[in-house]
Amino acid sequence: MLPSPRALLLDFGGVLADAPRQDPASPELVRRLDDLTGGVLPPGEIERSLVAGQAAYASWRDEDHPDELTHAEAWGRFVTHGWPGAARDAVDARATPLSYDWTWRPEWRLRPGIPEALRAARAAGLPMAVVSNTLCGAAHRDFLAGAGLGGLFAAQVYSDEAGVRKPNPEMIRLAARELGVPAGQCWFVGDSLQRDVACARRADVAAAILMPSPRTDREERADWPEPDAVVQDGFGLRDLLPAARLGEVAEDDPLGGE
Repeated sequence: MLPSPRALLLDFGGVLADAPRQDPASPELVRRLDDLTGGVLPPGEIERSLVAGQAAYASWRDEDHPDELTHAEAWGRFVTHGWPGAARDAVDARATPLSYDWTWRPEWRLRPGIPEALRAARAAGLPMAVVSNTLCGAAHRDFLAGAGLGGLFAAQVYSDEAGVRKPNPEMIRLAARELGVPAGQCWFVGDSLQRDVACARRADVAAAILMPSPRTDREERADWPEPDAVVQDGFGLRDLLPAARLGEVAEDDPLGGE
């Protein structure tokens, strides 16, 4: 039996929602950058820079970086290095809305069982928070609001806003402080051993729960700390929660009703 939690912390990508891999150089984003930079770069070069930048960013974020990059730093480091100075400056000035567009996924969908798990957590009286590494947390926040779930979370901690990133335990500690619950009395649910379970161990949470996703299923388990429990989806998480053992949640309890 896991120790009963006083709060529930959840990752966004791979736990609350997931999406198929997306083209990092969508025609809309290429056109926007072309207009923004005054056409000084061929669209093909912009597209190649976005593709290479996405690959470089993905490699960078898999390393153990305690601090997060600003939006302008991310674009300058991974995409616009080597561009003419005026083009770099134009992107720097619009780095935050561009980061939103690069982060947003029209294909995001809630993972199976997540509404049921969140309903069970609310029935158990558990405050909840999102704890997520991301280039632009505003995109995640807007998705959750649009899905009717935003009002369920007392806090949403995103690395681009916090200035630190998992596995830095300060991400979890920030969320715990916002909820008014010690980190040692929280459950943390993530899809990555390397980032989430390692972060949970460093923050000394009550339980580290792994929900594997297609994004992280290639991690070598022997290289990283073991979770306290593994669930396959939100239904499995629901069944771990106290509400699942205290009786059924009212059927007429609307998720996200505010």
